Amino acid sequence: MRTISRILGLGALLVAPTLLADVQIGPRPFYLIDDMEHGWLKSTLDSCRDMSMTKSDFSIGHRGAALQFPEHTRESYVAAARMGAGIIECDVTFTKDRQLVCRHSQCDLQTTTDILAHPELAAKCTQPFTPAEFDANGERTKAASAVCCTSDITLDEFKSLCGKMDASDPNALTAEAYMGGTPNFRTDLYATCGTVMTHRESIELIASLGAKFTPELKEPSVTMPFQGGYTQQAYAQQMIDEYKSLGVRPERVFAQSFNLDDVLYWLKADPAFGRQAVYLDGRDSDPAFDTSKPSTWSPSMQQLADMGVNIIAPPTWMLVTLDADTNIVPSIYAQQAKAAGLDIITWTLERSGLLKDGGGYYYQSITDAIDNDGDTYKLLDVLTWDVGIDGIFSDWPATVTYYANCMGL
Repeated sequence: MRTISRILGLGALLVAPTLLADVQIGPRPFYLIDDMEHGWLKSTLDSCRDMSMTKSDFSIGHRGAALQFPEHTRESYVAAARMGAGIIECDVTFTKDRQLVCRHSQCDLQTTTDILAHPELAAKCTQPFTPAEFDANGERTKAASAVCCTSDITLDEFKSLCGKMDASDPNALTAEAYMGGTPNFRTDLYATCGTVMTHRESIELIASLGAKFTPELKEPSVTMPFQGGYTQQAYAQQMIDEYKSLGVRPERVFAQSFNLDDVLYWLKADPAFGRQAVYLDGRDSDPAFDTSKPSTWSPSMQQLADMGVNIIAPPTWMLVTLDADTNIVPSIYAQQAKAAGLDIITWTLERSGLLKDGGGYYYQSITDAIDNDGDTYKLLDVLTWDVGIDGIFSDWPATVTYYANCMGL
């Protein structure tokens, strides 16, 4: 056991290792390669079809393998590990009894679990289900809605839920119908009852799979301090303490937050973990923010570095732009981040559906260069070699694992 613990970097963490002997790529990378335009990149990737694949830290499982498996479930995490994700994400939030669990948002239970199918729990939701309303002409005047938060229920109640694909039907007249609406580029084939996870359970599972950890401290939807005494800093420290209590070495943990103050707190209060903390840059939600105008960034890249931040993580589109010949090239944002000495990871591949219509949010800065699914690899290649990213989140990690192995990353 000591030998395995040293390999995994677990210290005192006693888990039964279930290391996956073989990375299972599956058909998707080959589908993407076949869909690419002819050229050097396609030929290079095609030449690796018979290559034996190994796990890669460049490949980060975004909520597990959320393209097909309910996010933040045991099944999703195991699928990500099987596809060679060297790092797997648990988004961290808390329950009514202040226990940490894996959910993308504190208040997304109505779309990511079957809570509305449990009347006794649905009644506890911050906003119980209300059906859609329509006028005499059949036009919808009010969308169906519900708001159910982890902070509405206890840990035991949370653990009674089934994870499902993140979706809802705004036209629903019943709670059962509201829980449908899965996008057509995903599937409910594996959403039979995803096993929801506590943060601690995710640590034990991901460790047993031989992967590293990237927990994201989610912004609370409730007023902090919660219940009068649970502060933001206590919440941030609790997340780190769960790794420490299980003997996980700091270098195996990449704590994340969109809240810069969380990152600065970790740097000061627990620098061993803080030095690998990831500042998730969501400043594009500010209308004044412009990736091509450093004067609109506050703080600047150099100021972030001077604060001690080592890793920044923007969405993919912020790192790239198009030149006069419609080639994908690094953005000014990417250039400034590298000049300041910041490492970069980015999010998220395979979360936009079909790319034939321009790719949506994650491709918005390069829409004119995107017209087929194979362009996923065109973007990834520029991000890797021209931007110089250190890793990328994907809803289907096999895509990135294949690329990382083929390119010798």
